[in-house]
Amino acid sequence: MKFEIVRDELLDGLNDVMKAISQKVAIPILTGIKIEIDEKGMTMTGSDSDITICTFIPAERDGEQLINVFEKGSIVLQAKVFSEIVRKLPTNEVNIQVKEGWQTQIHSGKSEFKLIGSNPDDYPILPEVQDEHSFSLPADLMKSIIRETVFAVSQQETRPILTGVHWEVKEGKLSCVATDSHRLARRLTSPEQMPTIPFSFVIPGKSLQELNKILPDNTDLVEIIIADQQVLFKTRNVLFYSRLLEGNYPDTSRLIPSESNTSVVVNGRSLLQAIDRASLLARDERNNIVRFSTDAGTVLEISSNSPEIGKVEEIVNAIEVTGEELKISFSAKYMMDALRAIDGQDVEIQFTGAMRPFILKSVGDETILQLILPVRTY
Repeated sequence: MKFEIVRDELLDGLNDVMKAISQKVAIPILTGIKIEIDEKGMTMTGSDSDITICTFIPAERDGEQLINVFEKGSIVLQAKVFSEIVRKLPTNEVNIQVKEGWQTQIHSGKSEFKLIGSNPDDYPILPEVQDEHSFSLPADLMKSIIRETVFAVSQQETRPILTGVHWEVKEGKLSCVATDSHRLARRLTSPEQMPTIPFSFVIPGKSLQELNKILPDNTDLVEIIIADQQVLFKTRNVLFYSRLLEGNYPDTSRLIPSESNTSVVVNGRSLLQAIDRASLLARDERNNIVRFSTDAGTVLEISSNSPEIGKVEEIVNAIEVTGEELKISFSAKYMMDALRAIDGQDVEIQFTGAMRPFILKSVGDETILQLILPVRTY
């Protein structure tokens, strides 16, 4: 195998593939990156068994020669070492040649590295993803869905199914839900060309976080293909495979209250900043609790009390308050996460009582919903 490649292109591809590399893998060869070269271009593959990322660099793009292929072939190189070498090479021209015994030479300017590679035949083959169900979403919408849900997945492995986001297609609509049993985040959307057959799957939160780093900030379509135990996200030059979580996701629809006794409309950014300040004295306390109360007018009081440090009170003027007066306590972190997901818009908060779950949603937008369980302090 022998080829010449533009360093910046190689580095971009490596940055994507490295997101699938872990040093804690049962199969030692998975600490490496598989590189395949032919006349069409270069394919790099990285995997940790749960996530597999393939990136393709074409030999030519828009009339510019990115790769000169002298001899096609394949090799597995140690991912960490190879990426560090490429990152620090002195020029933008990189020559790579594989000789007998998987001996690999990397030339750039006056630098020369010799790495010992591995047999690519020992690298696991890519998962077979048959096109059972598929649909497409714009990349920027995908990134929004991930940002608005993935933070609410459980970090506890005691219920593995809750460490993922539940994607469900029903009646032409896509519902994405995450919950750790103390809070819930839901995003609804109606993409074009949705499958008519209902289906659902649970994607690990970790996979979605890594996918989010790779997706472009544009409206390019991402094709989503779901198979038995795998999901494949296809962009123009990247294939992102993830295993799916096994098991039945709990029915979360019954957790969402359909009516409220108190409704508050408030600027989301103002409320977020007030809760952030109020939580300063409670950050060392377990659960980071703040208290929230309404009075007869539109004044909201947010407070926090730490016996060792002191007390803080914040006043926020709501746009509108209707219904019964209320005193309630909740996790400041959960509330701030929910407000960030709604992203600074005016927010409607609907309460059904001091010890009942309450919901947040953007005024005039039903697609994003956040639910939080209160904490007993009053």
